[in-house]
Amino acid sequence: MKYVTIKDIAKYLSISTSTVSRALADDKNIRKETKEKVLETAKLLGYSPNPVATNLKYGRTNTVGVIVPEMITPFASQVIEGIQNVLYAKGLKVIIAQSNENPKTERDNLQMMERFMVDGIIICLCHQTENKEEYMRIREKTPMVFYDRIPVGMDVSQVIVDDYIKSFFMVEHLIRNGRRHIVHLQGPSYIHNSMERVKGYKDALEKFRIPYDTSLLIKTGVTIEAGRQAAEQLLNTETQFDSIFAFTDTQAIGAMNYLRGQGIKIPQDVAIASFSGTILSTIVYPQLTTVEQPLIEMGEKAAELIYEKINNPDAPNRTIVLNAEIKLRASTEV
Repeated sequence: MKYVTIKDIAKYLSISTSTVSRALADDKNIRKETKEKVLETAKLLGYSPNPVATNLKYGRTNTVGVIVPEMITPFASQVIEGIQNVLYAKGLKVIIAQSNENPKTERDNLQMMERFMVDGIIICLCHQTENKEEYMRIREKTPMVFYDRIPVGMDVSQVIVDDYIKSFFMVEHLIRNGRRHIVHLQGPSYIHNSMERVKGYKDALEKFRIPYDTSLLIKTGVTIEAGRQAAEQLLNTETQFDSIFAFTDTQAIGAMNYLRGQGIKIPQDVAIASFSGTILSTIVYPQLTTVEQPLIEMGEKAAELIYEKINNPDAPNRTIVLNAEIKLRASTEV
C-alpha cells in the first residue's frame, strides 16, 4: 500500500505542497475554507504525518539504537525491558539489532544505526577491541553508552557490575563448602568480563592457598553446547574435579546436563555455579547457583545515561557499577 504524502494531497486539490503543509500545521495565514478542504482530503486519502520527517526537521529522530550480542537467552530481553521503561516514558523509541557475537555484524549494525540517524546508541559489544575505531568515530557525532561488556581503555559512559569481586566471592563460597578441585569454564579472552572473572577465580584460590592448576581452566564458548563439550572433555581426560564455576549460565547448564547424563550427582559429586543470573538458572534441575545481575536496572541506567548524553552531548562520561547478588541454590548446596 502506497504511503500518502503531502504531494498526493496537493495534487488531488491542485494546490501547492507548501499550502498543504501550512494548512496541516494550522497556519493562521491559510484561509479557513482551504484548511478544511486539506483536512477533509487528508482524511479521505488516509494521510498521516511522517514522524521521521517531522523529527528530522528539528534535528532529532527520537530513536535510540540498541545492539546486543545475542537474543537466545533472556539476558538481552531483560536489559531491553529496562531501556524501554525509561525511554518510552520520555517519548523515545528503540531500534534493536543483534550482532550474533560477530564483530562484522556488529559493525554493520553500528553503520545501520548511523544511517537511520538515531539520536544515541546503547551497546553490549561482542569483542572488546575489534570495532574500537568505529566506536570512536561514531561517538564523535552520536552519543554512545556501553553496558555489561565494555571497550577497555576508552573513556565512555558505561553500566557494569563488579565481575572480579563477585567471581571471587562465588569461588570462595565453593571453597568454604569443602571444594578444592574447582574448574573454571572461561569465556573468550576478547571479552573483558571473562578476564575479570578469571582473575577473581585465581585470587580466591590463592587466598586459600589452593594451587592453581592449568588443567582446571578451560577456555570455551558461551553456549550450552560449549559447556557440554567442556564437561565431556573433563571426563574424557579423567580430570579430577569436584566443582565448576562457569563464565555464564549457559555454559553451566550445558555442563550440568551432560554430567547428570553420565550419572554424576549434582551437587553431591560436583557442585556447579555460574555468572549471569537469568531466568534460565531457575528453570533447570537442580536450580543453579549464580551471580544474578540486575538486568532490568542495568537497562534503565543505560537509558538514563544515553538520555543525558542526547540532551547534553558535553555531559561527562560516567561509570555506574551495579550490585549483583549471589543466589545460592541446589546446584551447590548439599
